[in-house]
Amino acid sequence: MAPDNLEILARLLIATVLGLILGIERTMAHKTAGMRTYSLVSMAAASFVIISEIVARQYSGFSSFDPLRMASQVIVGVGFLGAGLIIFKESKVRGLTTAAGLWIAAGIGIASGYGIYSVAVFITILALVVFTILWLVEKKIKEVAKGPASEDI
Repeated sequence: MAPDNLEILARLLIATVLGLILGIERTMAHKTAGMRTYSLVSMAAASFVIISEIVARQYSGFSSFDPLRMASQVIVGVGFLGAGLIIFKESKVRGLTTAAGLWIAAGIGIASGYGIYSVAVFITILALVVFTILWLVEKKIKEVAKGPASEDI
């Protein structure tokens, strides 16, 4: 039995929130990969699992047909592309959230390609929340974690 839309949305939301929780700790520890990166990676992983589950059920009657083979290669290929975006320069890492964003975009594309539109739309909404609202929250947490500037007397 395929999961219904409400269960799928719950799975994606839970994955996003749990990734967010890890990201908050990383942000407070002044690590480069923070709330948005962890949220996107967790959400992307959940989306790939959900998509795989749904597609496997849709094509269960075909003995020699494996529609997930192509999807798995997309995931690997986009991961490789994302790795190329990550830059280490002057003790700073750049591009992690962009790489995670590309990975989630691949999940959206795979869901759309298989016709799982409600999943694709919800993944997109969650990703936009992560990119926009969590960017503001993450910025504030970094300011709080820094603490007040010490004044020289």
